[in-house]
Amino acid sequence: MISPQDLIERITSAATTDDCVVVISEKTQANLRWANSTLTTNGVIAERSITVIAFIAVDGGMAAGSVTRTDINIGDIPTVLAEASAAAKASGAAEDFVPLAKSVVSGTWQDAHNPTGPEVFAKIAPDLGDMFARSVADKIELFGYAEHTNATTFVGSKGGLRLRYDLPVGRVEMTGKSHQRTRSTWDGIATRDFSNVKIANIDANIRERLNWQAKKIDLPAGRYDTIMPSGTVTDLFTYMMWTSAARAAHEGRSVFSKPGGGTRIGEKLSNVSMQLFSDPSYNEIAGLECSPFVANASSGPFSSVFDNGQSVKRTDWLKNGELTSLIQTRSSAAATKLPYTPISDNLIMKVDNGTGSLSDLVKKVNHGLLLTTMWYIRMVDANTLLLTGLTRDGVYYVKDGEVQGATNNFRWNDSPVSVLSRVIHAGATEWTQAREWAGDIDRAAFPPLVIKDFNMSTVSPGS
Repeated sequence: MISPQDLIERITSAATTDDCVVVISEKTQANLRWANSTLTTNGVIAERSITVIAFIAVDGGMAAGSVTRTDINIGDIPTVLAEASAAAKASGAAEDFVPLAKSVVSGTWQDAHNPTGPEVFAKIAPDLGDMFARSVADKIELFGYAEHTNATTFVGSKGGLRLRYDLPVGRVEMTGKSHQRTRSTWDGIATRDFSNVKIANIDANIRERLNWQAKKIDLPAGRYDTIMPSGTVTDLFTYMMWTSAARAAHEGRSVFSKPGGGTRIGEKLSNVSMQLFSDPSYNEIAGLECSPFVANASSGPFSSVFDNGQSVKRTDWLKNGELTSLIQTRSSAAATKLPYTPISDNLIMKVDNGTGSLSDLVKKVNHGLLLTTMWYIRMVDANTLLLTGLTRDGVYYVKDGEVQGATNNFRWNDSPVSVLSRVIHAGATEWTQAREWAGDIDRAAFPPLVIKDFNMSTVSPGS
């Protein structure tokens, strides 16, 4: 198979349009999957995605059109370029047109993609086997998977872009069931190379929570002080970020729209000194580093093909609890007259003076709930960012700083923007594994939080 670099050189040198950008994602993924405490499948998947974007000057600016393929042979290049050119001509002048970057170089361009493989699991496979054996002896059924992906992004253009970045990421997700599957819980951990994964910790967490479920305590719907693990916090605020396009806010179509016009940038949203930011060079927690440049295969509310090759630097979304930035393309930045702040591949939240673990937060709650995860998160009202969803795999009643037992699941209705103003306690920031958005947000570091009066709107029969 032709290398991504060679393919980019051939496509861009053959392009006759004003400019041509090629974005290639070269990805390999290794996985282990298990059910009933028995390994069921394992394997390695290789994927390639190639997007060719043609740019043509037209009256009023420039048009862009793209074609995406899973592979392109040398003989296919003229056809693909013709299709991209036709798409550009048909689209007319692009609303998001800004001048394209030229002659930008980043990364070790000539190096081959570094594929992952089953050897990446060597650190954890023996411990997984031991955990399976113990679970069978104790009548616990384990379901889940371990997955590792290495994705290499190449961006090249007729105008001289030569950009490359490698993004390795992995995770373990484990569901444990016992007592004829009347009890169920979950644990997950994010990783770069499994060096930080301790299967014994996952085993201990699963067993502790299953034991908590021996006692059932029915509770009514209502507002409860709610302890959220860092992964649940990630799921909640990832959705908030997905609704934080500056242009939508500027045009009055968002929770971040200011009454009377403009955005809420500059407004205090949190009752605590909270920092929410993205930073490609962040290294306080090893493994959260991400791509320092824009690589967009398409345009949308958060992205523009005209921004390919632009640098991505630290952006503070919230600073000391104040909204400081919303996601911008260069085009939307010009329209809103605000700084260009592109979306990044990582997201970090810190609360000043936040310390301790999830267990430490439990000790601070006199009467409330401890969640495991949320699922089926959906939008109810865009104007307030009211979301709804269900709790899953264990909700626990906490009294006087101790877990008393498991309670019923709930449907909840609340807004992450409102939640920002109701933080009672915060733990230390940790690299965490989202569950609802696993695979969509891989580099996230959040603290566990205690939220005042989280709205559990109805009792749910689900598990």
